[in-house]
Amino acid sequence: MPERSRTKPDWQIKIAKERIGILFSEAAECKDKKLQKRYMKLAKKIGMRYNVRLEEKKKLFCKHCFYYFGPETKRRLKNGKIVIECSGCKKITRHPYK
Repeated sequence: MPERSRTKPDWQIKIAKERIGILFSEAAECKDKKLQKRYMKLAKKIGMRYNVRLEEKKKLFCKHCFYYFGPETKRRLKNGKIVIECSGCKKITRHPYK
């Protein structure tokens, strides 16, 4: 019995990365908050299914409620961190900066 590969083929991973990029660009253009949340959930789900890291794109949405951080989101610099307050769930996310 042949062993199953634990990784997806490269062509599937490439397509998954393209789709994630498309979802993030659609969320940036869209004005509807419900649709933006749907795009973020789909992007996260695709990333998990195909083991694709979101890397810097992770900072563009709330990990609690999938709210897309647009230009109107409050961002502050405090103690070596970028502090982002989510407009959807009011939770605070902190990311280090160099």
